[in-house]
Amino acid sequence: MRINGNAIRPGNVVEHKGGLWRAVKIAHTQPGKGGAYLQVELRNLRDGSKLNERFRASENVEKIRLDQKDHQFLFGDGDSFTFMDVETYEQVELNGDQLGDMAAYLQDGMSVSIESHEGSILGVSLPEHVVLEVMETEPVLKGQTAAASYKPAVLENDIRSSVPPFVGVGDKIVVATEDGSYVKRADS
Repeated sequence: MRINGNAIRPGNVVEHKGGLWRAVKIAHTQPGKGGAYLQVELRNLRDGSKLNERFRASENVEKIRLDQKDHQFLFGDGDSFTFMDVETYEQVELNGDQLGDMAAYLQDGMSVSIESHEGSILGVSLPEHVVLEVMETEPVLKGQTAAASYKPAVLENDIRSSVPPFVGVGDKIVVATEDGSYVKRADS
């Protein structure tokens, strides 16, 4: 499907310069001289490289629709991760390169969506948030409230994050899978 260059939105997948790219960030720019354009940060779906491009309304790009199938994460073995199609029960094995940093957030039985294009697997969409236990952090000091200051913490998946002062070792917290940031304390 062809769309105007100024119709690109974050999350859209477009074909550009012979590759498949996902729009990460967009910014409408209207300089004082010349026509308006859309500044788009693109991430390559195959190798993860980034590119900044300008698209004008007069340009057309091919918007790609990815096939998405629900899968369940079964287990990881070294650099290999096995998923099961929830409809056909077929198993799919992906390597760490295909998952990138997302591999650290996988949990047994987690529901994910595997994205593919023309039979080739491009990536995995994880849930927006996961619950993880804090393994290491500075001790909780009495009288500290949820101030704007954060302290470093190591989570059960060995990811480093920043947590509020009231969070201690053993607490379960909700973390955003996009960037590993603290969202809130998990409900007990």
